Amino acid sequence: MTERQRGRLKIFMGYAAGVGKTYQMLEEGQRLKREGVDVVAGYFEPHGRKDTIAKTEGLEIIPRKNIDYRGSIFEEMDTNAILARAPHVSLVDEYPHTNVPGSERLKRWEDVQALLDAGIDVLTTMNIQHLESLNDQVFAITGVRVRETIPDWVVQQADEVVMVDLTPRALLHRLQRGVVYSRDKAERALENFFREPRLVALRELALRETAYEVVHRSSDIDGARYERTETAPDGTADKHHKILILVTPDPATARVVRRGKRVADFLHADCFAVAVQPSGDLSALPEADREAVEKHLNFARNLHIETRILASGDVAAGLVDFARRNQVTQLFLAHPRERRLALLRSRGLVERIVSIATDMQIVVVAERETGHGSLAG
Repeated sequence: MTERQRGRLKIFMGYAAGVGKTYQMLEEGQRLKREGVDVVAGYFEPHGRKDTIAKTEGLEIIPRKNIDYRGSIFEEMDTNAILARAPHVSLVDEYPHTNVPGSERLKRWEDVQALLDAGIDVLTTMNIQHLESLNDQVFAITGVRVRETIPDWVVQQADEVVMVDLTPRALLHRLQRGVVYSRDKAERALENFFREPRLVALRELALRETAYEVVHRSSDIDGARYERTETAPDGTADKHHKILILVTPDPATARVVRRGKRVADFLHADCFAVAVQPSGDLSALPEADREAVEKHLNFARNLHIETRILASGDVAAGLVDFARRNQVTQLFLAHPRERRLALLRSRGLVERIVSIATDMQIVVVAERETGHGSLAG
């Protein structure tokens, strides 16, 4: 028996609960079953929606796994049971879900990776607000920081991303009719997350992301990735971009990492995230600053960004020297905030970097203004 190839991943993407992602996933599962494909529902979240539940009829459903956490029983997807069953296709709802402590893996997308590695094709669902690089934009729209996120590289590895679209007006009508949530929960949702301007903005974000995915995927022709080109002032073509992100203890660094990574992905550019210290390590930093820098560097590594700690007593000079030696084209920095006196030094640092890095583009990432309200579940 020959070893199975890695499975294929198809994501049904939406912008809010109730647009029909799970329904579409189940509908495709039923179509595959009619065609004779071995399909199971590895994890399905009904949310009490009768039309969606009806779509599971005739599908084999893998029982959930019970996990005891602090005296309470939680149900999670039984990844090992799916692996043992070894179907051709598994349907897995709620891709960004965080598993309860005590699970074998932290995130459901990691469980899906295990299924794909075993050669099982997976159909799954998610909303656009869970994409890591869009976290700040979603915060600006909703006023709520989404905690369950998926690294962009995970979504980019998908073989297909399908936008499940529904106009905000139609979604609100479904909510009012009790199709999405129970009446009491629907009323709370209408007062908070499900406001039409907010839904319009999230839908536009999802449509732009899907359009980007189409361009991103169609740029692979005969196995060779097409590279976007820009023309330099001297008329020569600059085909290869490199992005450099400065990592500091400032909490704003996480936003800079997201922005730099998103630009790097769009340009198919190499991406570095670096901290600069005289000793070449973090040992001389105060404990709180050391922990903050380590957290930001780990965050960058999780997004598949190459990280370094540069040895230099002069942050600006060391950063720009590294940038020039590595032919960096764009340098990303956090915008210093006025309310802390200590950050006046940061303002001077940013101004000094801008003054000496005249041969590259400097992007100073400022904090967005946020909306108001809370995110419905």
